[in-house]
Amino acid sequence: MYKSLSIFLLCAVMMSACTTRPPGIGDPVDWSSLRNWTADNQSDMWDGFLKSCQKLRQQPWQGVCVLAKSSGDLSDAETREFFESNFEVRPVYAKGGTTEGLITGYYEPLLKGSWERSEEFRYPLYGLPEDLLIVDLGSIYPQLKNLRLRGKLMGNKVVPYYDRGQLDDDQDLLQGSEILWVNSLVDVFFLHVQGSGRIQLDDGSTVAVGYAGQNGHPYQSIGKVLVQMGELEKENVTLFTIRDWLKSNPTRLNEVLARNPSYIFFELRDGEADGPVGSLNVTLTPRRSIAVDRNVIPLGAPVWLQTTLPNAQQSPLNQLMLAQDTGGAIKGHVRADVFWGRGDEAERMAGLMKQQGELFVLLPKGYPIKK
Repeated sequence: MYKSLSIFLLCAVMMSACTTRPPGIGDPVDWSSLRNWTADNQSDMWDGFLKSCQKLRQQPWQGVCVLAKSSGDLSDAETREFFESNFEVRPVYAKGGTTEGLITGYYEPLLKGSWERSEEFRYPLYGLPEDLLIVDLGSIYPQLKNLRLRGKLMGNKVVPYYDRGQLDDDQDLLQGSEILWVNSLVDVFFLHVQGSGRIQLDDGSTVAVGYAGQNGHPYQSIGKVLVQMGELEKENVTLFTIRDWLKSNPTRLNEVLARNPSYIFFELRDGEADGPVGSLNVTLTPRRSIAVDRNVIPLGAPVWLQTTLPNAQQSPLNQLMLAQDTGGAIKGHVRADVFWGRGDEAERMAGLMKQQGELFVLLPKGYPIKK
């Protein structure tokens, strides 16, 4: 009897293990799996999809992109018909077989700055430093595609580049790489987190800056750091509570910021009115572009997002997005960051958003999936 029970339990465990879906992009499902698919205004993202097509050169993307370019302007119904006829819906699974993950938001902040350093404007934004070494490992080892090594030469050795604490403490390390100067170290830090922004200069003009590179150190959430320190409660962590704490504790500012060793370098951006450019190298579309982990979701792919808004009602947010960006904090299978645009409302939505949600990738029929 005990032997039979043991065999039964072993079989049950084995069957459970075999039926657990591996993390990643799953098998195709029916379009009815997409909550309120027919209620979305998909034509709002059509121009953004055509921008993605400018960068998607390989098959089978090329075939559907040629068809898209020849289709002209489409209504919502025609846009849905285009995707239903040419794409498959594939859910994204996290570890353990769950389809839920973290959905956050980001935006394009506005800072105050100057071309010249002064007592008011004394915190620099840096361009790519000349001594930053970037090695594309995929060019040497194809299995390491999309991986880059960043560091600096010391003699004939490549060593880690300076981290945030070193760069904030000693401005001489990057002397000559300054683009401009701003009036708040806290605002500089959040610009690093967002990746792009606009600077209102003291002469009345406005310029835009975008991501140019990173120092090679891993991103560490300052919100998580403040929770670990006992300064904030986990459920109360937002952009606004973090910013309030940093501004209220100037004597501990450098200490806390240094806990995130990642450091971002910028470049002046052309076409300021068009908005920031994402990792796919196309202009992002507010409320339709998302940042994803490119090791899971192909850049350029349409992605159906099922989540909620960060309001009191937790209103549903079900709509077709575009995977056009990446981010140091955006790692994992079911993980996305919604680009909300610019302005006070965009800041509010991005700053509060930390929802649970699901992702469904739309891929051209015949797209090869690595198992």
